[in-house]
Amino acid sequence: MTHTLNTPACPYEPDSPLAHLMEIAAAAVGEASEDEERDAAETTAAHLIFNTYTYTLEQAVDPDIWHGYPSVRERGTRRLESAAVASLGGGLWLHHTLRISESDGASDVLTLIAPCTCGRGYTDIVLDTEEHLIDILAELRPTHGRSPHDPLTPDCHSIQPVPALSGWPRGARSID
Repeated sequence: MTHTLNTPACPYEPDSPLAHLMEIAAAAVGEASEDEERDAAETTAAHLIFNTYTYTLEQAVDPDIWHGYPSVRERGTRRLESAAVASLGGGLWLHHTLRISESDGASDVLTLIAPCTCGRGYTDIVLDTEEHLIDILAELRPTHGRSPHDPLTPDCHSIQPVPALSGWPRGARSID
C-alpha cells in the first residue's frame, strides 16, 4: 500500500510562533510611500557622493539639492527604481538610481547629464569612479560644460522624428 503525503495549505497552526513571525514579516515588508521613496533616493544619492566622490562632488554638491522621485510601477511591478537628481548649474545634472538584480543585489548608478553643443539634446555619461568624473570634466571644460556634438554618431539624442509628408502620417501609405 502506498501512502500519499498530503501537505496542508498552511503547514503550521494559526496561533503558533511561526504564524506570529509571518505576520510580523508581512507588516515589515509593506510598500514604502512615494514620500519615503523620494527621501530614500535623496539620502542614497547624498551618501554615495559623500563616500565615493570625496574630492570632487562631495565638496561642490550640497546634500540638500537632491530632488527625489518615486519608483515607476506598471501593473503592480516596479519598472524603474526611485531616483534623485541634482542640478549642477550650466545645464548639467547628476542622476542617481540603484540598479537592482537578483545576482548582484543593489549597485549605485550615477550619471552626469550634459547639454550638447548642438543645443538640441543632452548626453548622459555613466560615472564609474571619481577619476572618471575628473576625466569627463576635463573634456567638457573647453566647451564650458557642453558635450561636443558628433553629427556622424549623435549620442545627444538630438535626432528629431521625420515629419509627416504631404499630410500623411509616417508609415501610412496611400491606396491607389
